[in-house]
Amino acid sequence: MEWNFDNTYLKLPKIFFTEIHPDSLVNPKFVLFNNEVAKKLNIENNIQSKNDILKIFFNNKKSKYIKPFSQAYAGHQFGYFTILGDGRAHIIGEVISKNNERFDIQLKGSGKTPYSRNGDGKATLGTMIREFIISESMNILDIPTTNSLGVIITGEEVLREKIEKGAILIRIAKSHIRIGTFQYANMYEDKNYIKELTNYTIDRHYPELINKKNKVEIFLEKVMTKQINLIINWLRVGFIHGVMNTDNMSIAGETIDYGPCAFMDEYNPNTVFSSIDRNGRYAYKNQSKIVLWNLSRFAESILLLLDRDEKIAIKKAQKILNKFQTIYSQGWLKMMKNKLGLIEENKNDIKLIQELLDIMHVYKLDYTNTFVDLNNNEINKHKQFKTWIEKYDERKEMEKKDKLYLKNIMKKNNPKIIPRNHIVANCIKEAEENNYNYLSEFLESFKKTYDEVDFPESLKKLPSNEEKVFQTFCGT
Repeated sequence: MEWNFDNTYLKLPKIFFTEIHPDSLVNPKFVLFNNEVAKKLNIENNIQSKNDILKIFFNNKKSKYIKPFSQAYAGHQFGYFTILGDGRAHIIGEVISKNNERFDIQLKGSGKTPYSRNGDGKATLGTMIREFIISESMNILDIPTTNSLGVIITGEEVLREKIEKGAILIRIAKSHIRIGTFQYANMYEDKNYIKELTNYTIDRHYPELINKKNKVEIFLEKVMTKQINLIINWLRVGFIHGVMNTDNMSIAGETIDYGPCAFMDEYNPNTVFSSIDRNGRYAYKNQSKIVLWNLSRFAESILLLLDRDEKIAIKKAQKILNKFQTIYSQGWLKMMKNKLGLIEENKNDIKLIQELLDIMHVYKLDYTNTFVDLNNNEINKHKQFKTWIEKYDERKEMEKKDKLYLKNIMKKNNPKIIPRNHIVANCIKEAEENNYNYLSEFLESFKKTYDEVDFPESLKKLPSNEEKVFQTFCGT
């Protein structure tokens, strides 16, 4: 198996990375392998290919094929600025897919780096399986995301609250450039660093801007638009990221760093799962506000590239960021109307949508199932919906498109099942006991989440009180 790595990131100034090899492993083994991601990277799903990966990535002898490195970056974590970096991750290299797309191949949980601080550089099997499940689910849900090629058990023991099995995730991303990467570059007095990073990122992700006179302004606006589209998709499926720090916001617009993330069961806009988010900073309802806050930190980092005159630069940045609320509000409204099968313009749609959300909140109705039931005309069973349903039916009569067309729009925007927290927890529990059947069966079923399939009740229903997961954890 030949690897054609092309590490363009290493052409940046050395402040952005440290060349360092991952820890060598004596007997690594794949326990999960993503065949769809492998196809995208021209990797065959066979024993030889897997053995080649293990040999090249984890051999005791430094491979001639790779020049691995860890990235430096900074970030606002819960509002406080911190210098960070890949504390337990190594980028093996960049590869070009058969569709001529560039991807980073990163190992997560692969050993200490200069950025590890007090960490051990390791990851547990449970946390890596969690990222594998959620990232694959997001991909199926058609939400921009990093992908997981596979999970490898290392044969090591990792100490957290208890001794756990060590594991490594192979993560695939359009890049690992974050808002925090720009904040890190902007710390330095030498402003060539932020200029080189900006030019590199535009060249890699927005090449159509290279020769534009106002390319940095357009760059800021494009990054903003991608983040808005991403967050609207999160809200569409009830996803709560949990740690929306600036170092966890990808410039490529992908969902990245699945730590204490979770999907909402009962609709409550105040929902928080992350054990470290004690004040609800990253609650479901706050996610769009945090995106704007993070984008403001991004704009600050590239400010002097917008204009040499700081006052003019600030005005340019503000002009772009001031568009956020309008773009977001319009996008959110369109998304919610799609979930309800509504297309035509109507000034009362926002009120209709808010009334539905209020009912769901008051009566603690399941977010996913409520919209699925609307599509199946089963929602009338709920007496408290009677008045709202009458308004909804009247509104649907105003639509010009035929009912089948509108129903298909609803189907495309309302997954029938989601990776509920208790299901993910069961997948992890079984896997830790070396049984991956439950996980494989769930992901196979989940591939049909937008289809007309009669899923088992166990995948659709709300968790019982005993099954409920109230808190999620980072696992670092």
